[in-house]
Amino acid sequence: MTVDAPAQPELRAVVPPHRDTIARRGSVLLSKHPRLRLTLLLSAPLFWLGLVYIAALAALLITALWTVDTFTGTISQTWTLDNIITVLTGSLYQTVTVRTVGVAVLVTVIDIAVALPIAFYMAKVASPRWQRILVIAVLMPLWASYLVKAYAWRSVLSQDGIYEWLVAPFGGHTPGYGLPATIITLSYLWLPYVILPIYAGLERVPDSLLEASGDLGGKTGATLRLVVLPMIWPAIIAGSIFSFSLSLGDYITVNIVGGANQMLGNLVYTNVGAANNLPLAAAIALIPIVIIFGYLAVVRRTGALENL
Repeated sequence: MTVDAPAQPELRAVVPPHRDTIARRGSVLLSKHPRLRLTLLLSAPLFWLGLVYIAALAALLITALWTVDTFTGTISQTWTLDNIITVLTGSLYQTVTVRTVGVAVLVTVIDIAVALPIAFYMAKVASPRWQRILVIAVLMPLWASYLVKAYAWRSVLSQDGIYEWLVAPFGGHTPGYGLPATIITLSYLWLPYVILPIYAGLERVPDSLLEASGDLGGKTGATLRLVVLPMIWPAIIAGSIFSFSLSLGDYITVNIVGGANQMLGNLVYTNVGAANNLPLAAAIALIPIVIIFGYLAVVRRTGALENL
C-alpha cells in the first residue's frame, strides 16, 4: 500500500503594489495623450530651429534697415530703406544677381543630367555588391575638405594642369579661371548631393513597372519618360534644391577659380570684411534668401514637395 505524499502548497509570486510616483504618473499621462507626447518630443528641436534660424533671419532683416556712420564707421541704428533700395536699383547688384542665378541654374542642370544615369545604374542595373561600392564611391568626395577639392580643381584647370594635358592632343585648351571654371567646380562639389536623392527615389520605383512597360511594348525612352520620370520627380526636385541653394550662396569657389568674376556671396563677404558695412551686406544677403524662398514656392505649387 502506497502512501501519497502530502500536497505541497502552491507557490505564488508576490507582486509588490505599484508605487504612485511622479514618473509613473507622467508615463501614464503621455501614453494616454499621444499629441502631448509628440509636442514634447518636437519642442526642443523646434525651439532650437526658431532660435538659430528664424531669429537669425529676423536679425538679418533688422540689420539691413540700419546704416553705417561715414565718419566713425560704426553702425547707427537708424531705420532706413536705403540699403535695400541700393541693392534693388544698383546696376552692380543687378548684374551680379543675374550672374549668380545663371550659374546656380547651370550647375543644377548639369548635376541633374549627370546624376540621372549614374543613379539609374546604381539602383536598377548594378548588383547589390556593386551598389554598395558605388554608394561609397559617390560619398567618398565628401570625406575631403571643401577647400582641398576647390584648390585641386584650380590646379587641374591651370595652363599646365591635367585638363590641358588631356585636351591639348585633341586641339582643345583649358577654360582657365572664370565662370566656366566656376560652373565646372561647383558641379563637381554638389554632384553627390544630387545623386543620392535621385538614387533613393529610383530605389522606390518597383521593377515590375519597368517590366510591365516593356511587356506592353514601351521602348526604353518612353518608359523612362512616362513611367520613371514622374515617379522620381520629387527626388529630382530635392536634388535641385541642394545644388541650386548651395551654388546661390557660394563665394569661396569663385574666389579660387572664378578669376575676376563675383557672385552675391563675394559681395556679402567684401562688405562684411574690407568695406566694414554690415547693413549693406545684410541687404545683399536677403537677395539669395528671397530667391530660394521663391523657388521653393514655385516647387511647392507643383506638388513635388508633398511626395518627398
